[in-house]
Amino acid sequence: MGSEQRISVRVTPRSSVDEVVGWDDGSRELIVRVKAAPVDNAANEATIKAIAKALKVPKFKVRIVAGAKSRNKTIAIDGDPSVLTRFKPG
Repeated sequence: MGSEQRISVRVTPRSSVDEVVGWDDGSRELIVRVKAAPVDNAANEATIKAIAKALKVPKFKVRIVAGAKSRNKTIAIDGDPSVLTRFKPG
């Protein structure tokens, strides 16, 4: 069984596209843009979907553990510790 990996994420809602931009070298955060507005948990759901797609893991393995009402979030990803090495921006 794998372990849980936690990453810091900076989300920009109301973007023109859903995308994982990549790592911000200065803050060590993953930058994610989503089309959804931060209303009724829509931006959080879009963030989870975008990260799961980029990392090629099922959505149920990605969850927000802190910052659900903030642009700065902590995301937990269940699985093998190497899961983050599979990340491909875009």
